[in-house]
Amino acid sequence: MSDPVPAATHARTILAAHEHRRQIAPLTGWDSGLDLAAAYRVAEEVRRLRAARGEKPVGRKIGFTNTTLWETYGVHAPIWGHVYDTTLHDHAALTGPVPLAALVEPRIEPEIVFGLARVPEPGMDDAALTGCLAWVAQGFEIVQSLFPGWRFAAPDTVAAFGLHGLLVLGERVRIDPDAARSWIDGLAGFSVELLRDGAVADRGSAGNVLRGGPLAALRHLVDVLAKDFGSPPLAAGEIVSTGTLTDALPVAPGQVWTARLSGLPLPGFDLSLA
Repeated sequence: MSDPVPAATHARTILAAHEHRRQIAPLTGWDSGLDLAAAYRVAEEVRRLRAARGEKPVGRKIGFTNTTLWETYGVHAPIWGHVYDTTLHDHAALTGPVPLAALVEPRIEPEIVFGLARVPEPGMDDAALTGCLAWVAQGFEIVQSLFPGWRFAAPDTVAAFGLHGLLVLGERVRIDPDAARSWIDGLAGFSVELLRDGAVADRGSAGNVLRGGPLAALRHLVDVLAKDFGSPPLAAGEIVSTGTLTDALPVAPGQVWTARLSGLPLPGFDLSLA
């Protein structure tokens, strides 16, 4: 058996590929020791390197929460990655279309995003989790694959930013504690239409997200991080993007994407790409 590849080596490989917009072979193809635990050590080294060059982690993205897609991508559980101040954008602050030039094989995902008012704890029910939220927003995550053709194993995706490219947030709607019950019901039962240039490209629902909705995704992340002593714990003020509600669809410059929600009081928005 060959010696394990240091996490720092993989981290430098991943960052160089991203910076030069160059795809690489999956890391698991030449490092048989890269399991999920090792991949999260790589991800932590990537976070350290990005922070050292001035990028500030501001939250987490949860990936592969849409259980209807697990067979397609060959995964069987969610993953998570970091969101940075350099990859987070408020739609209201955009001055033009979002450029895709820095991303490789980009795809779009409509998601529900939470802002944490306080830190959730393992074992919380939906009411307690909702009590930890400051706001909810509809968002679009643009994901990317450093691995050609979106062919990879789960550890590859963890090491490569959780496939995160950028996240665009719509209006942040604050949660009135008196309306918590309606939020819980809505987050478990809403539906969505994903439109490309005004035409429906896909449909989804809350039930696609771990069969329980975005709160189920947040609960999963809280439970995973409680057992992961090598990764930073969640903190108040972080954002959490809870995973795609539809398939992740390829994007191209010139397109305009819209997510039309039914059952949640969240304003939609058009996302233009360049």
